[in-house]
Amino acid sequence: MTPALSIQGLNVAYPAYGGRSVEAVRGLDLEVGAGEIMALVGEMGCGKTTLARAIMGALKPPGRITAGSIRLGGQDLARLGEAEFRKLRGRDLAMIVPNPRSELDPMRPVGEQIAAVLRAHLGLTRKPARERALATLEAVRIPDPVRRYNAYPHELSGGMAQRVVIAIALACEPRFIISDDATSGLDVTVQAQILDLLARLVSEQRTSMLYITRDIGVAAHFCTRIAVMHRGEVVETADRDAFFSAPRHPYSATLLAAFAHSPALRARWTRPDASAEIPERGCRFALRCVRAMERCATDAPALSVLAPGHAVRCHAPIRHMAVPA
Repeated sequence: MTPALSIQGLNVAYPAYGGRSVEAVRGLDLEVGAGEIMALVGEMGCGKTTLARAIMGALKPPGRITAGSIRLGGQDLARLGEAEFRKLRGRDLAMIVPNPRSELDPMRPVGEQIAAVLRAHLGLTRKPARERALATLEAVRIPDPVRRYNAYPHELSGGMAQRVVIAIALACEPRFIISDDATSGLDVTVQAQILDLLARLVSEQRTSMLYITRDIGVAAHFCTRIAVMHRGEVVETADRDAFFSAPRHPYSATLLAAFAHSPALRARWTRPDASAEIPERGCRFALRCVRAMERCATDAPALSVLAPGHAVRCHAPIRHMAVPA
């Protein structure tokens, strides 16, 4: 099956003092299938949001794509200019962010903001745009959508404002959605409601989603596939069940150890002298890895398929790992 989104060899660099460049994303490969919800997990600062901005054509200057491709259908987003991206954002490509109030215009009713997106991308006139905006508010389960249509952002709760942002993102039924920690600021009950809502809407609209999160627990319950990112690289991709039953990359084991209530598991996968430095050569995880070999310091591993649907960027992948209950 042709993937909804295919990223090959992507590099994103930021110029640094002395003529050097810092690679926030390096040689990244990732595919998201049609109708799939893929989790992208990793520590803060590993490049998840930079990747999202690269896909959306919204990298903050002076960051730029220096190599690779980002294909949405048959179109390479890495080659598009801003004018072309404006036609895609909202129509074929949408993003949901964790702070909804920063995305909503405080001076306009929320219903009018949804209708404006519909008029801009679908060419609807005022009345059909209003009707579809009301239907979208109802789809995201906002009570009394007629009254909420005329509400201003400051009149809504955090969970309600997040539903409006989701309504704006999904109004034009885009082919691909990025959620960048979109539920991180909500309480657990509202978070669960939003996740259930997103899963239902993605299924109904037959779209695909990249769900960026630091919470592996959310990924376990919400996503169909898992991609693990470390220092600008995707180091493992797998189906959800395969990943949680048998992670193959040492960094994946470290992430699971951080979330597990098992001191033995943490001790096994945590290297006491772990370095914060990024090696100039070889594997970017080598200085922190309990399985590092001499080769890891000099040769950068490729993302290799170990089993159907399971790929790992490692010279010494884990063959078997029993996760304590």
